[in-house]
Amino acid sequence: TVTSSRELGEYLGISSAQIRKDLSHFGGFGKQGTGYDVAVLRDKLQQILHVDRQWPMAIVGAGDLGRALAHYRGFESRGFRVAAVFDNDERKVGQSLADTELVIEPMRRFKEVVQANGIEIAMLAVPAEHAQSVTDQLVDAGIRAILNYAPINIIVPSNVYVQYIDPVIELQHMTFYLGHQPK
Repeated sequence: TVTSSRELGEYLGISSAQIRKDLSHFGGFGKQGTGYDVAVLRDKLQQILHVDRQWPMAIVGAGDLGRALAHYRGFESRGFRVAAVFDNDERKVGQSLADTELVIEPMRRFKEVVQANGIEIAMLAVPAEHAQSVTDQLVDAGIRAILNYAPINIIVPSNVYVQYIDPVIELQHMTFYLGHQPK
């Protein structure tokens, strides 16, 4: 199957020129007048994004959010696998997560489990007051990328990447948009 920059642009809501410009940063993908082989383009983009393999991840915090993340089915098809879930609440440790093969591990085993499973990515779903101390444990264990759901900025070394997810900020973006649109 072949697609064009025009078709990709229409699907993504951007111009065909922007598609061509963005793809040109990574080398040649298509031929002028011919388009892009969809399978080749997909494989190349997966390589560029490093999702051409399964990335094992840890979820830290087995409260409502952590459990919801553990049950989310969209990770696997996009190159991510929840390999372990951790919590420091002994009442949660050892519990199986329904519909998964996961058992909540104690934080004292974090470094051991992370290193045994080659985990470099962690999702941090703990209360704000514990986020920095838990982050320090993550970094000490070798975690190199953190998706932080706690509503505070965490301090990490320069070789650790942090992405923040704050639903309130996203809601504020929405209210800004709504406030500037006619009803």
